[in-house]
Amino acid sequence: MGDPFGKEDINTFKELLQTNVAAAAAKIKAYLEEQDNIPLNIAITGESGSGKSTFVNAFRGLDKKDKSDAAAPTGCVETTMEVKSYPHPNFPNVTLWDLPGIGTINFPAAKYLKHVSFERFDFFIIISAVRFRENDVKLALEIQKMKKKFYFVRSKIDDTMRAEEQTQSEFNTEKTLSIIRENAGLRIVTLVI
Repeated sequence: MGDPFGKEDINTFKELLQTNVAAAAAKIKAYLEEQDNIPLNIAITGESGSGKSTFVNAFRGLDKKDKSDAAAPTGCVETTMEVKSYPHPNFPNVTLWDLPGIGTINFPAAKYLKHVSFERFDFFIIISAVRFRENDVKLALEIQKMKKKFYFVRSKIDDTMRAEEQTQSEFNTEKTLSIIRENAGLRIVTLVI
């Protein structure tokens, strides 16, 4: 996001500080309060079945079995069929947007960005239930082209850990998690280069 103060704002604050400290403090406080109320639209994206809607619910503090209208619907088949907003309960200026999964018959990768109006979001969280895949790379590259930021979140890690424990003779939780983190980090660094 960068520096919250513009050059003009800083000059105004400097002038006020030299003449009227109380007025400068009030002006800075008002400015910061205004900044706190800027809307932030966070898109939750990734492949179908990766746990995007579950993430939206968890981020908003809702129980995974909550079936109220406030919860994003989840399911064992493609469930999110339209872009839907979910306000954060504690931060009224923050809205999470649950996007349909990329790369399905209903939302092919070639048409996905236009279909979900990808450019309208301020920040992105790419959810993946497995390794960083081609569609995740496509999303990350598009986000970078727009000069916006994203986080890559690996979901369903408990399933991965259980499978590793069943197949590895010398299973080590910390070592496995370290390998996963390193692998995801290397992929993201590769995108930046």
